[in-house]
Amino acid sequence: MKILLHICCANCALYPLKRLRDEGHEVFGFFYNPNIHPYQEYSRRLDAVKDIENRLAVRMIYLDRYDLEDFLRSVAFREGERCRICYHRRLEATGRAAKKGKFDAFTTTLLGSKLQDYSLIKEIGFAVGREQGVAFYDADFREGWKAGIEMSKELNLYRQQYCGCIYSEKERFAPKKVKRSPSICR
Repeated sequence: MKILLHICCANCALYPLKRLRDEGHEVFGFFYNPNIHPYQEYSRRLDAVKDIENRLAVRMIYLDRYDLEDFLRSVAFREGERCRICYHRRLEATGRAAKKGKFDAFTTTLLGSKLQDYSLIKEIGFAVGREQGVAFYDADFREGWKAGIEMSKELNLYRQQYCGCIYSEKERFAPKKVKRSPSICR
């Protein structure tokens, strides 16, 4: 099959690319990640994807628009749904590109992360596939989580420390608030 693989970052792409190619599929990469903050982080991840494009001969499609403001507007006052919104935005763009490019199916490297909501990603992927008329390729890439980490170290790729959005950056780096017992005044 001719499969369009949404790539969130170069590290997460390594195992899915290998597996899909080993299965005999013709794989193209698709980079669209409007959630990544700050811009320097977006740029580092984009450069790392361009690196594997060249080193691993990955044919890529770039929707290189830094749509941070649109992403933030879409999640404002719905921060608890931010992952659902983010997954949908990226998979919808991938599904549209797959339809336009006459791909047999599309999938995402997000299915390889133990830190993402696997069931929700699949649910959205299948819904987008029905909307676009392109099959969503359901693959559990989590089995290659450790192998992907090792491959990225061997290739000396930039390794990010958080999912990409401003909210995950805060969760990763901001000091955790300590809950205190209410004080009793006397």
